[in-house]
Amino acid sequence: MDGQPLSVVGDKGFRLLISHLQPRYDMVSRKYLSETALPELHLKVCKDITERIKDVKALSFTTDIWSSDVSPVSLLSLTAHWLDESYVPQSAMLNATNFRGSHTGDAIAATLMEMFTKWQIPLHKVHVILRDNASNMRKAMDSMRVRNLGCVAHTMQLVVNEGLLSQRAVSDAVASGRQIVGHFKHSPLAYSRLQDIQLEMNMPPKRLQQDVKTRWNSTYYMIESLVEQKRALSAYTADHELPTTLTTSQWGLLEKTMTCLKPFEEFTRKVSSATASTADVIPSVTVLKRLLSMETEADSGVKTMKKTLLEAVNKRFSTVENEPLYALSTLLDPRYKDRFFTSADSAKRGKDALAKELEEDVRTTTTDGAQASEPVGKAPRVETAAAAAPSSSSSSNFMNEFDKIRMEHEEGPGTASTSSTAVQLHSYFTEETIPSTDDPYKYWAVNHQRLPGPAAAAFRYLCAPCTSVESERLFSTVSTILDEKRNRLTAERAEMLAFLSKNLPLMLKPELKKLEKSA
Repeated sequence: MDGQPLSVVGDKGFRLLISHLQPRYDMVSRKYLSETALPELHLKVCKDITERIKDVKALSFTTDIWSSDVSPVSLLSLTAHWLDESYVPQSAMLNATNFRGSHTGDAIAATLMEMFTKWQIPLHKVHVILRDNASNMRKAMDSMRVRNLGCVAHTMQLVVNEGLLSQRAVSDAVASGRQIVGHFKHSPLAYSRLQDIQLEMNMPPKRLQQDVKTRWNSTYYMIESLVEQKRALSAYTADHELPTTLTTSQWGLLEKTMTCLKPFEEFTRKVSSATASTADVIPSVTVLKRLLSMETEADSGVKTMKKTLLEAVNKRFSTVENEPLYALSTLLDPRYKDRFFTSADSAKRGKDALAKELEEDVRTTTTDGAQASEPVGKAPRVETAAAAAPSSSSSSNFMNEFDKIRMEHEEGPGTASTSSTAVQLHSYFTEETIPSTDDPYKYWAVNHQRLPGPAAAAFRYLCAPCTSVESERLFSTVSTILDEKRNRLTAERAEMLAFLSKNLPLMLKPELKKLEKSA
C-alpha cells in the first residue's frame, strides 16, 4: 500500500525497529510474503471487491494501455467506478493485464471481455467506459457495443496545442523559456547558482518546472515558474550565460499567455479530480467559452491565440450538449441541472430523454413485480444556501462564473405531492440549484426518497468519471513497482502488487480513518 519493497523485512534497521517495539515477534521472511501472504491477501481483496460490486446496478469504467520504459511489458488496465448504497463514489482497480501482441481494437476488445467475464460483470451493467481518443480504443468499444466516451482532458490537450501554435511570437517565447528551464535542469552548477540568488533575494528556493509534450498543463506550470522566478533569472543573466534569454516583450507575452491559459488549467484540474464526473463537462465548457469570449485589456498581444482557443473549444466540444451521457448527468447534478446549457433545444432534448428513461425505469420495475415508487411527500431535502453574488477576491474567474450562470437561471422552489416521474422532474428542476461547492452525492443521499425516479437515474449517471486519468494514476503506481531495480518482475506479479496497492485503502477505509484521526 505504501510502495515498500518486500525486501524491507530483511533490512537491519527495520528488523531492529520491530524488535524494539515487540521483542517476541518473529519476523516473517521475504519468501513467505511473496509466495504465501501476498497471494492470500490478493484473493481476499478480490473476494471483497466482487462482493461490493455484485449487486450494483450500474458500473462505469476507465481503461488505458501503458508500456514500461524499463521492461518489455505492456499493460491494459480496467478500473471500476460506482456509487454505494449511500451515494458515496467508490472505485477499484480490477485489472492491469499483460497485453501481448499488437494493440489492435479487436485485441483490446477481446481482453476487456475476458476481464468482464472474470469479474462476472454482464455488459448490461456497463454504464460507460472512459478511454483515450486513439482509434484502436474507439474500434474496441464499437466492437464490444458498449457506450463509451473519450477522455476530456486529452481533448483539451489538443485545444491548447492549437492555441499555443497559432501565434508565432507566443510559441517562440515558450520555446525560449523551455530552453532556459532545460539548462537549469541539466546543470547542477547553474541550478546551485540560481538557488543562491533566490536566497539572496529572500525568495523561496524553487526549481523551474520542465514541461512534458503530452501534458499541456505542464507547459502552463513551466510558464508560471518562469514568471515567478523572473527577478532571480534576470539577476542570473547579469553574471552568467544562458542558451537564450527572454526579451522584455517575450516576458510580457508569457505573463499574458499564463493569464489566458489559467481557465484551461482550472478546467483540467476540475475534470481530472478524483470526484469529477461526466456532469462536470458541459458546465465547465460553458464557463470556458464565456471567459474566452470576454475582451480585456490583457488580451493585447495574445488576441490571435485567444481567438484560436475559443474556435478550438467550439470545434472539439461542438456536440457535447447533444451527447446523452453528458447531458443527462449534467441535468441530474443538483449543482447544474439545466442552467449551463447554451442551447435551449439541447436542454429540452436532454430533459425529454431523461423523462423517457425514468418512465422506462417505472415500467421495468413494475414488470419485475416491485412496488411502485413511494409518493413524493415531505421527506427531508437538502437546504440550499441563499444565492449571493460571488465576491471573494481569492476566488478565480473560472469558479466565479459557475455561480453567475447558476444565478441567471434560478426560479422559485417547487414542491411535489405525487409519485409521477413527471412531477418529480418538475419539482427537481424548479428548485434552486445547490452551491457549486456543495456535494451532489450528499444531495441525492438525502433526497432519494423524495425524488426516487431522478435519484435512481443519478445513481447510474453520476458514477461515471469524465477522463481516463484514474487509469493514468494507476500506471503511476505501476511505474514505481516496475522500476529499474525491479525490471525483471513479471507482469503478473506487478499486476498483483498494483492491485493490492490501489485496493487495500478501499478495504481498510475504517482503519485508515482511525489512523488519520490519531496522527
